[in-house]
Amino acid sequence: MQATTTRPKIIVTADGAGVVSHAGSRLLADVADRTTLTGELSQALDALRRPGTRHDPGRVLVDLAVAVADGATTISEIDVLRDQGELFGAVASDSTCWRLLDRLDDTILGQVAAARARAREVVWDQHAERQGRPFPPARVAGQDLDVLVLDLDASIVICHSEKEQAAPTFKRTFGYHPLMAFCDNTCEFLAGVLRRGNAGANTAADHISVLDQALAQIPDQHRQGRKVLVRADTAGCTKAFLGHIRDQRDKAVNCEFSVGWAITDRERAAIGAVPKSVWADAVDADGGHRDGAGLAELTGLLPTVSLEGYPPGTRVIVRRERPHPGAQLDLMETRDGWRYTCFATDTGAGQLAFLDARHRAHARVEDRIRTAKDTGLNHFPSRSFAINSAWPAVVMLAVDLLSWTQHLVLDGHLAKAEPKTLRYRLLHVAARITRGQRRTWIRIQQSWPWATDLATASARLHSLPVPAG
Repeated sequence: MQATTTRPKIIVTADGAGVVSHAGSRLLADVADRTTLTGELSQALDALRRPGTRHDPGRVLVDLAVAVADGATTISEIDVLRDQGELFGAVASDSTCWRLLDRLDDTILGQVAAARARAREVVWDQHAERQGRPFPPARVAGQDLDVLVLDLDASIVICHSEKEQAAPTFKRTFGYHPLMAFCDNTCEFLAGVLRRGNAGANTAADHISVLDQALAQIPDQHRQGRKVLVRADTAGCTKAFLGHIRDQRDKAVNCEFSVGWAITDRERAAIGAVPKSVWADAVDADGGHRDGAGLAELTGLLPTVSLEGYPPGTRVIVRRERPHPGAQLDLMETRDGWRYTCFATDTGAGQLAFLDARHRAHARVEDRIRTAKDTGLNHFPSRSFAINSAWPAVVMLAVDLLSWTQHLVLDGHLAKAEPKTLRYRLLHVAARITRGQRRTWIRIQQSWPWATDLATASARLHSLPVPAG
């Protein structure tokens, strides 16, 4: 039988010139330069540069972040950039990257965070120049909210080899348990702390530390000029953490919270005392009626002692809905046929349906964590805890570069695409480098479906305003 094929016949040779791959990742490097991130990191890490060395530590950190955003999962994959000097210039070796990460102690990581904050201020100003506002609105129940929303959550990162301070986790795995903070408006990775795998989920000190780091990333005029909503699951419902959020008001930061509230016998008794006529309708993510879901406030039905030590004005709201198949229910839920969840907030006004939809939007943080894990967080490179503690700084830079690229220079579906989609359509695209008119040109295959998008993004980037000096 004669085989048939629709593939064209090809002949492979090794005599090409000027052809490069991963051409789209140069856009990420240019974003770092145009937003002043490279310059800020160079200044922050200048003390680490030894006399006579070739590579600027700030530039090394940016190149490593670009490689991670491009899909690198190990430090040695910096060679994706290093092997293409025509496209990326002089790039440090993986051993240089190892040495740099080894020198990033807590003090220097604080300087890196400050550099990121200064660059973020420029990015938000550039976004305002292009879109008319410094950051996108938060989307809740089909409404746009002019509120900054910070989502805190922890996640297990499994380690498949022995690493310092990796430990068994509550999910019966082995690894780390980092706590992270993201900006829901912009998808930026604001702050994070690496913790042992057996670290407590509701450790107030860790939540306070991460929140302070996240707030420090927000430009002053926006941190102190508008409402800030802090969301977390039940792990964030500690008196010390909620009190710390309330204390931000003394620093001219108008913070509110919306956190999960654990259901105990006291809450079950209060739920049983709610009259049937009191239950209000819930809404879905688009603001439409959600069948089979109801809401009620428990604040006045709970014993006074339940709210002692919490910030004044704390409210507890319960939600009920029909359980999905396979849901694990307690005895009360099995008897009633409803699944109950509670959350606490100190927002004094607003319908219960809106407050509930606003809290349930915290689930978007799972997408942010998944994106971070797809951008380096799922692979800690070293046995050393010191180096692994520095690795999240690289991941935060990589996630932010992707976010800034999407918000500043991309439109449509690409502005909301997953990292894997961006890599296939833009970052990993091949091109030919040519020179003429005293310029270097990157020529993308004309038939590539997203060639125009990449060219437009590059032109748009170079039109963004940059602070003088």
